[in-house]
Amino acid sequence: MTACGALRHRRHRRALACGLAAVGLALAGCGSSSGSGGPSAATQVDVTERDFHIGLSTASVRAGTVRLRIHNAGPDDHELIVAPGRSGSLPLRPDGFTVSEERIGSSEPGSIGPQKPGGTESLVLALKPGRYVLFCNMEGHFMAGMHTTLVVR
Repeated sequence: MTACGALRHRRHRRALACGLAAVGLALAGCGSSSGSGGPSAATQVDVTERDFHIGLSTASVRAGTVRLRIHNAGPDDHELIVAPGRSGSLPLRPDGFTVSEERIGSSEPGSIGPQKPGGTESLVLALKPGRYVLFCNMEGHFMAGMHTTLVVR
């Protein structure tokens, strides 16, 4: 796949994920209003991105609806991609510096595009039990350590 084709594919996946998240939020709003934090309640994880580091407010959550509240505290643009953890590392592109999104694309639960410094964005995901890698795939950021693991139990 060409770089342009991959970018269009990724944008399509993001648009689809955003649309599904919007539907999920609308449906969640129709749930019980008992305030009990029932099944329609999302677990929130605060994610802070800054150059070559991703911090999480918690390293482990229960399976189900998870809202990532992503804040870019760095001086550069950062994106966030969520991929199921694999034994070993994620597959790299031939450049050796970025993850091959083409090879993980069908298993990627969600992502946000690059956001400007100081920006905050939410990403709502339906996560099954397992390990997930959260990373920035801007050129060289992943290899420089801009990734972390979220455990879903």
